[in-house]
Amino acid sequence: VNGPDSARDFIKGFIRPFDLSRVPLLRAGIVQVGENRPLLMVDMHHIISDGASCDILATDFQDIYNGKEIPPLGLQYKDFSEWQEKEIERGKLKNQEEYWLKEFSGEIPLLELPNDYPRPVVQSYEGERVISGISEVQTRALNAMALEEGATLFMVLTALVNILLSKLSGQEEIIMGTPIVGRRHADLEKIIGIFVNTLPLKNYPAGNRTVKEFLADVKEKMLQASENQEYPFEALVDKLFVERDIGRNP
Repeated sequence: VNGPDSARDFIKGFIRPFDLSRVPLLRAGIVQVGENRPLLMVDMHHIISDGASCDILATDFQDIYNGKEIPPLGLQYKDFSEWQEKEIERGKLKNQEEYWLKEFSGEIPLLELPNDYPRPVVQSYEGERVISGISEVQTRALNAMALEEGATLFMVLTALVNILLSKLSGQEEIIMGTPIVGRRHADLEKIIGIFVNTLPLKNYPAGNRTVKEFLADVKEKMLQASENQEYPFEALVDKLFVERDIGRNP
């Protein structure tokens, strides 16, 4: 292909839907972009990979390209999958299941944000991504707050997002999903696969509380959720018998 624009068009044509009933769920190709500039394209379905998997794949490609030997894996993804199924069957994750069922034993509120347009009946995943930055001064202030309260920066930002959602919706009970890497064992760090899980965090940014009081609760909630991170989110949704709305994420 000739030039970046032609390459972008070629990539769009290379990426297409996968049939999940057939292998492989990964396809790769090389296209020449101008003189002496080959472009490696890799398209894979999310069902077999997560963010860490993309980094692993890129690193392995670079090491092989540079003549390095890739050490053999002690475990495969199928080993992890079988372990997870057995842990559920044996009731090893029973304590984690009890934690999540207790956490969502009451009424589960819907987040009612003020919308510009009616919500579609079926979720289309169409939308716009807005990227904005914060200043170095603000970043230092956030890090200082995290240090002072014995929290992580992620905990501080989670608390602030909860407060923002509460202000926009007028609700004082907010459920926010956050992904977690799910690679707690060292043997899983180099395996390509979908290890990521979703942790639904229920918090109460009530208007009569201070930010520091609320942050302390968010910190405790996130630590507890992290300790119970192996229980699959999909299993929780099934256990709760949530009335599914195809216009919303569960």
